[in-house]
Amino acid sequence: MDTITHQQYNAPALKKSKSRKDINHTDVHGLPCIEKIVSSVEDTPEPINTSVVGTIPEWINGSFLRNGPGKFEIGNQKFNHWFDGMALLHQFKIFNGQVTYKSRFLSSGSYQANKEHNRIAVSEFGTVTMPDPCKNVFQRFLSRFELPKPTDNANVSFVTYKGDYYVSTETNVMHKVDPETLETIKKVDWSKFIAVNGATAHPHSEPDGTTYNMGNSYTTKGAYYNIIRVPPTKKTAEETLEGATVLCSIPAVDKTKPSYYHSFAMSENYVVFIEQPIKMDLLKIVTGKLTGKSISDGFSWNPKLNTIFHLIDKQTGKVSPIKYLAKPLSTFHQINAYEKDGFLIMDMCASDDGQAIANYNIQNLRKSGEALDEVYNTLCRVFPWRFVLPLSIDHDTPYGKNLNLPDSTATSIRIAKNKVFCTHEDLHGEDLHQYGGLEFPQINYGKYNTHPYRYFYGCGFRHLVGDTLIKMDLHGKNMKVWEEPGLYPSEPVFVPSPDATKEDDGVILSVVITPNKDKSTFLLVLDAKTFEEVGRAVVPVNIPYGFHGTFNATV
Repeated sequence: MDTITHQQYNAPALKKSKSRKDINHTDVHGLPCIEKIVSSVEDTPEPINTSVVGTIPEWINGSFLRNGPGKFEIGNQKFNHWFDGMALLHQFKIFNGQVTYKSRFLSSGSYQANKEHNRIAVSEFGTVTMPDPCKNVFQRFLSRFELPKPTDNANVSFVTYKGDYYVSTETNVMHKVDPETLETIKKVDWSKFIAVNGATAHPHSEPDGTTYNMGNSYTTKGAYYNIIRVPPTKKTAEETLEGATVLCSIPAVDKTKPSYYHSFAMSENYVVFIEQPIKMDLLKIVTGKLTGKSISDGFSWNPKLNTIFHLIDKQTGKVSPIKYLAKPLSTFHQINAYEKDGFLIMDMCASDDGQAIANYNIQNLRKSGEALDEVYNTLCRVFPWRFVLPLSIDHDTPYGKNLNLPDSTATSIRIAKNKVFCTHEDLHGEDLHQYGGLEFPQINYGKYNTHPYRYFYGCGFRHLVGDTLIKMDLHGKNMKVWEEPGLYPSEPVFVPSPDATKEDDGVILSVVITPNKDKSTFLLVLDAKTFEEVGRAVVPVNIPYGFHGTFNATV
């Protein structure tokens, strides 16, 4: 990624981060089995009542929408990876202190093909489909030379464009859905509107509804990373991504091995693309059907490469000539980013290791005893980090000197004409270590995204999935924790109260899975300020552990 590696360049008088794996990684023993978290379920397309324990505040009026895998076997074939399960959409409808639940499998092309053939007919991230046994030997041989078709199994998140709801993964296809019925309305292909081969499942939105995203494109000249902008409104009811534009294209340093990214950061004036040393071998991926290898087999971690932060001006589309370098890191989710006093502050959940994806094979999640402990103990630990990037670098900017303000232990040091080497500040105290780090970060997005903020929320990971909910306070780096033995909460989503005057006036919603008890999943409601339980709505059906969600307020 760059000729200067973190081993070659040592910033003066810098301390090693205490969240480094070699310092922080403490082995655990005796993890309970969580196999039922990745067990297939049937959908529940008609709303059913839940049993409310405690109180659900009556001001919460809307639908909590969740997305994630819900079917892990087709016929007698099994998916290999957690990310491969067929998308199951969930709705918790909250009104007048009561909650109903419904779910529906996404009617994707992948789902329909699998259902029709009663086998895995479309390759997924960690599962490559085998040739159709109904074809003759010659047809099966030829089918191995076909390019893999991108899956439309959009099982990662709910996103909005122009006021409409979509479910998304990381391929070029999304599905427009009805948030009320969860029915699939329309398949939408990014490549029909702009020259990209996919987009992330984590776009960022402006207050006016303008939405930014990122997507790769592959040309004869190599791989490019593209910043996408989608306008806030539509001219007709049927419109989807019309008007989307590519704001800029950034060439990958390695043309045949671009970096993988799950999301990106955005401040008021900049998009920040994080080019990390998780590499995608395009040759391996496109020949996967021939070699019997899945897309995940084309991913690799190269700890000899630096991470590069690319800054793109949102108005002009110009890429800053300054490359901000950091040691090798992996990040899936950013927390927030904002500008202050000539600096861009960027907070993210990150680690020193980028091999975590491979550990989430379904067989690993279904292990027990020492085998499960071994999987967990090989995982990297993810912690909240802050980088501070100086925005003004000119010929007078000194070399070899920390350019950052003294109110952060993060550093930025100019090492060449257009290169600044950055180290991070830990956004946590020692007490977070006992909870295994933090992932699935969320903030009061509507009011504080791209602005200075104080609080963020996430899951602690003392297991392969979240087993605690955590509220972090950046003032003093204090934390509050919600936990109950044997319970596994998913991503916390903040919902502001209608009369909110402070950043944490509102509630946290999280779906909690109880893998050792049948039909005991519940929607948890926490007071975001005190982080104490307000109420829960117990669902009389089983729900697998999901990925991401959003709250759709009813006006």
